[in-house]
Amino acid sequence: MSCCVELDDSFRPSSGFSGSNESRHTFICPGGVKRIMAGRKLPLVALFCLVLAMLPSHTDTVAVMSVDLGSEWMKMAIVKPGVPMEIVLNKESRRKTPNAVCLKENERLFGDSALGWSVKNPKTVFRHLQSLLGKKHNNLQVELYQKRFPEHQLQEDPVRDTVYFKNSDELQYTPEELLGMMLNYSRGLAQDFAEQPIKDAVITVPSFFNQAERRAVLQAAQIAGLKVLQLINDNAAVALNYGVFRRKDIDNTVKNIMFYDMGSGSTTATIVTYQTVKTKESGTQPQLQIRGVGFDRGLGGFEMDLRLRDHLAKLFNEQKKSKKDVRENHRAMAKLLKEAQRLKTVLSANVDFMAQVEGLMDDIDFKAKVTRAEFEKLCADLFERVPGPVQDALTSAEMKLDEIEQVILVGGSTRVPKVQEVLLKAVGKEELGKNINADEAAAMGAVYQAAALSKAFKVKPFLVREAAVFPIQVEFNRESEEEGTKTVKHNKRILFQRMAPYPQRKVITFNRYNDDFAFDINYGDLSFLSQEDLSVFGSLNLTTVRLSGVGSSFQKHTDAESKGIKAHFNMDESGVLLLDRVESVFETIVEEKEEESTLTKLGNTISTLFGGGSSEPASNGTEPVQDEEEVPPESGSEGKDEDSKDKDQKDEAPKEKQEQTEKSEPEEKSEEKKEDAGSNTDDKEEKDGEKPANAEAEKEAEEKKAKPQKKSKISEDIAVELIINDILNPTADDLSSSKKKLQDLTDRDLAKHEREKTLNSLEAFIFETQDKMYQDEYLLVVSEEDKEQIYTKLREASEWMDEDGYTATTKQLRERLSQLRSLCKDMFFRVEERRKWPDRLAALESMLNTSSFFLRSAKMIPEDDQIFTEVELNMLEKVINETTTWKNETLAEQEKRSPKERPILLSKDLESKLTLLDREVNYLLNKAKFAKPKAKAKAKNSTSSEKSSKTNSTAEEKVIPPTEETDKNKETAEVPPGEAPPTEESPKQTDSDSQSQPTEGTTTTGRSAKPAGPTEKAQPENHKVDEL
Repeated sequence: MSCCVELDDSFRPSSGFSGSNESRHTFICPGGVKRIMAGRKLPLVALFCLVLAMLPSHTDTVAVMSVDLGSEWMKMAIVKPGVPMEIVLNKESRRKTPNAVCLKENERLFGDSALGWSVKNPKTVFRHLQSLLGKKHNNLQVELYQKRFPEHQLQEDPVRDTVYFKNSDELQYTPEELLGMMLNYSRGLAQDFAEQPIKDAVITVPSFFNQAERRAVLQAAQIAGLKVLQLINDNAAVALNYGVFRRKDIDNTVKNIMFYDMGSGSTTATIVTYQTVKTKESGTQPQLQIRGVGFDRGLGGFEMDLRLRDHLAKLFNEQKKSKKDVRENHRAMAKLLKEAQRLKTVLSANVDFMAQVEGLMDDIDFKAKVTRAEFEKLCADLFERVPGPVQDALTSAEMKLDEIEQVILVGGSTRVPKVQEVLLKAVGKEELGKNINADEAAAMGAVYQAAALSKAFKVKPFLVREAAVFPIQVEFNRESEEEGTKTVKHNKRILFQRMAPYPQRKVITFNRYNDDFAFDINYGDLSFLSQEDLSVFGSLNLTTVRLSGVGSSFQKHTDAESKGIKAHFNMDESGVLLLDRVESVFETIVEEKEEESTLTKLGNTISTLFGGGSSEPASNGTEPVQDEEEVPPESGSEGKDEDSKDKDQKDEAPKEKQEQTEKSEPEEKSEEKKEDAGSNTDDKEEKDGEKPANAEAEKEAEEKKAKPQKKSKISEDIAVELIINDILNPTADDLSSSKKKLQDLTDRDLAKHEREKTLNSLEAFIFETQDKMYQDEYLLVVSEEDKEQIYTKLREASEWMDEDGYTATTKQLRERLSQLRSLCKDMFFRVEERRKWPDRLAALESMLNTSSFFLRSAKMIPEDDQIFTEVELNMLEKVINETTTWKNETLAEQEKRSPKERPILLSKDLESKLTLLDREVNYLLNKAKFAKPKAKAKAKNSTSSEKSSKTNSTAEEKVIPPTEETDKNKETAEVPPGEAPPTEESPKQTDSDSQSQPTEGTTTTGRSAKPAGPTEKAQPENHKVDEL
């Protein structure tokens, strides 16, 4: 395996070290480290990189995946080093997998295998689970599911008030557990495709999923052992995929695109705005913002399939081939549903088609002709609902059709011609956009988001601003007393408006409570939903929050001014609302010390630096409120009345999380300034009204007014109790039980797979070995006694397989296979060795000829130009002779042996001899490749200019050691201690002389250089040569 991986520029792991542009490198080889620049110490940073390079690589765990979780189909995509974005192929090499799971008595089936089994036993196959997530047993969606799949028994969970599937007293599964099985299966497919483990994923959900439904998907992923980086809305994932591949077309001009997505179970229309925005972190980047969403939960391709199925059942009953009603037979209806799905696809391209099912019921075949006109008549009311989501999206975005530049089709059901015809007429465009992959766009957009969220990859930023489809508000009761009468007023405060962007944090302040109280978190105004949608929506009440410890916090801070009870909310990247914390905030006024002198300040600063800070204890041990990040503008008006505050919060549009982060600190600072200024103004007004009688009182008042005051805020956490009102979350024990249940099923499947694999290996070994015993190459190497023994054992194993093999355990199968392999091992070894001999001997003979020719050529090089030493040539000659002798002797010995005996000529010995010879030759070849020609001797009467040029290339000069006379002259050239130091050029001359050997010209003349005195500068070396 290579230790160097090259990644795409857009998807490059963030960890690691980037190489420098220098030409010096360090190569890590099996034999050690070869330093190219000898004579220099390895820098500390390079040594650190070398140690890290020797550590085990962790690039096998950086892959991430996405799951486009549709109601009928499931698509997966991965990102890994070297593979930027790719759709995962399943075991049938298909790019999408049916979202179905089959639970048989002793095994599980997924995908296409589960759908195939649904025709035989539909009771064991579970699909379209998405419509049951986060639903109570009395929900209309549960009733509709039971009507569509009457073969299933849906029971009520008495604790959570949800439903679960009951196959038997032992087999009971919740929709979350079944969905967790599918997610676990999808991860297995992704890991097989990526060839490495995967634990991080981004999962798509419909944009109209409420809080309970989103939590149910997260619980299913938790049961499956997946770490969910984000639940991304499928419309946002499609929009992201569209924008990523059109990044160059996005500028600061607003561009509005509508995506019309009709899938199997629902339809969604989404208006998306593309433009570039400036960010603090990464500068100008493209951004998509969800502006409007319209949806229809019941409009989809599956409803069309069901209507076609019922039509085919009616046609079969009209043929009166059977006295029974086909609609009462679950298996027959499953066969008709499968044919109806195929029929719908074919009618999209053909005017009519002949539907046919073999052996539909009681061995009766069914055949009937269906036209496209009949299909469109069956679904006429469905086609009338096609424009509905478009109008809802425009209404929520407060836009008109003229502002939409293009309408792009997404989803498999948009391929129905009638859907495109009605939609085109509704939007009034010339044509509908089909320039995006309708099936894979969501999966590809989600995997891009997964790579962006993962710490292992660095991608080009693309900002995504999703929108909350359903508004959320806070409701609470407040007592008020007017004219001696106490009244309770019900207050509502909008937390997240409709189409509010998220992720986002919000803070709500309760100013008029000094004791424990409670408030409710509910959905806001849902008047835009129809009555049917409201009945499917579920509970409108989310959570009741009970606070305790409010009164004790006020008693603890009696001398401080209360700034209210602040509740911090967070709608995270998955669209799930969380209550982070609740705190009671107080404010105290601390007088600042008088102005100190400059020396005092300097002394305090130095003592602080060396003393580690102030020794004064912190008051109450609480952090100031100024440390809070992402405080929305609503919390700024703390001193105002609650009624006016409610009005301000309703009027003020919500900010995005990123904008809050950037603006939170300036807002807090400006708020403090306003409060300080307000307090100073009040003081001034009071002092103007007092009018002191004497000048001393006035002077004292002015000094008091001039004395600065500092406000300090103190926060104390409040205990919170959450009471969930929509769908209860499963307890920790429930989650552990579900995980164990799925793990047991997975272990059972793995054990079954391992047994089947061992059984197949044993069968294959028996049949293949029996066939080999009739081949000449095997008969040549086996004796009659061994042949008879092998025949007997194979026959016994075959008989055992027919009688007890298919009920035997995995351990018994492995023992049988091990016995047979051990018996036939010697025979297989002799055959394999004889097969390898021709190629290995030919390669060795060729290498001997090449080495001998190279040795003769090397010996013929003249002595003056010889680059190889005598030892090196003798070593090569020795290896050639020894190899030749070994080959001849071993071949002669092998000829004397019988083929039925163990061979003495082994392929591994041939390979080792070949490797040794190749290494010796390559060593000499590499030396010849980098060798430099020797310098030829120059004539004595060469000119001084030639000598001067010779000094510039010291690598080609012949070094002659200095004579004794030169050494004596050098000793006399030293400067005595009493004389003046040399000039600036003298050190340069000394350094150059110390680093290089004396030249030929200076050593042959016998003259010594004169020392440079105080008034005489030393000459450069090349100038010396010219003088000589």
